[in-house]
Amino acid sequence: MSDELEDDWFERAIDERAASENEGAEPKADEPDGEGMDDADDAGAANSRPSNEDDDRSASRPSDGEGGDGGDGTGGDSEGGTLFDTDFASALEGVEVPEMAGPDVEDNTSGGGPTDFDELDFELGGPETPDFDAELDSNLERIDLGIDGLDRMIQGGVPVRSLLVVMGPAGTGKTTFGLQFLYHALEQGENAVFITLEESKQRVINSATEKGYDFDEYVESGQLAVVDVDPVEMANSLTSIRNELPRLIENFGASRLVLDSVSLLEMMYESRAKRRNEIYDFTRSLKEAGVTAMLTSEAAEESAYVSRYGIVEYLTDAVFVLQYVRPDDFRETRLAVEIQKIRDANHSREKKPYEITDEGLSVYQQANLF
Repeated sequence: MSDELEDDWFERAIDERAASENEGAEPKADEPDGEGMDDADDAGAANSRPSNEDDDRSASRPSDGEGGDGGDGTGGDSEGGTLFDTDFASALEGVEVPEMAGPDVEDNTSGGGPTDFDELDFELGGPETPDFDAELDSNLERIDLGIDGLDRMIQGGVPVRSLLVVMGPAGTGKTTFGLQFLYHALEQGENAVFITLEESKQRVINSATEKGYDFDEYVESGQLAVVDVDPVEMANSLTSIRNELPRLIENFGASRLVLDSVSLLEMMYESRAKRRNEIYDFTRSLKEAGVTAMLTSEAAEESAYVSRYGIVEYLTDAVFVLQYVRPDDFRETRLAVEIQKIRDANHSREKKPYEITDEGLSVYQQANLF
């Protein structure tokens, strides 16, 4: 009897499981049903099983009252159940759930937490939530350029005492941009200075007057100074001009200044190092003068986004790019303006069309190029 139990105890367990699944089925005649075994057989079977099997089976059996032998001879399997028929709710009974840390946390059995996050005094690593609608550096004093569509592309205006540059090829309206920039200040009662290296003083005044800018009257009243300087003469005496310029601007009381154009000044120096140093010193003197200054510059032939000598755009606070845009079908050549950068100011990154009219530059901020 003990040898038989030793050889086929695993098979008997499988057969017992199959018998329990077949309700009403009669157990096989040659299989013990767990009720006809006498104490001697039980003892003999227990003594005949290898010790390692006893260890393995005892380790896998649950403790008393937790799914062990229930006296039905099924080895702990319920009717139609499996070895892993454990209810998760029963398995988690008695497990301690840690409480949420935080003051005044109300018990919420339905949700497991407080209903209002305001009840928890969380620190999110900063004071209050930032206001994203606030203007950047709103404490800085700002001004408009005087070009309506372009001013709408700049959110809040350019900071005062900034150094600006307008880049573009010939015919894109750089000089007109500068005249319009000064006229806006003159209309508000401010003083301004226009320095030209390309045209004569009278030619600048006439060009402005044709556009409806009364430069001749502003010159007569002492509100505007138009200075024409020969580029060669300026290169020879640049040091003295650079040293005197801040004092002259202060004495004149100018709030805006235009230099047309810085490219002619740059081409006076053959050495790149000399050119860089001189332009750097000149732009620094403009910043020290406390005036909002605008320079015009020719664009490089290979790119509209680079000045002719690739220097001035790095020394200025704002860069405006004027360029020609030609479609593939050559249907129509358009003019477009783009703001490349403005320090301490938000601005549009879009490229917008504009026209040069009798009244100056007109930027169509709501329109597309084609």
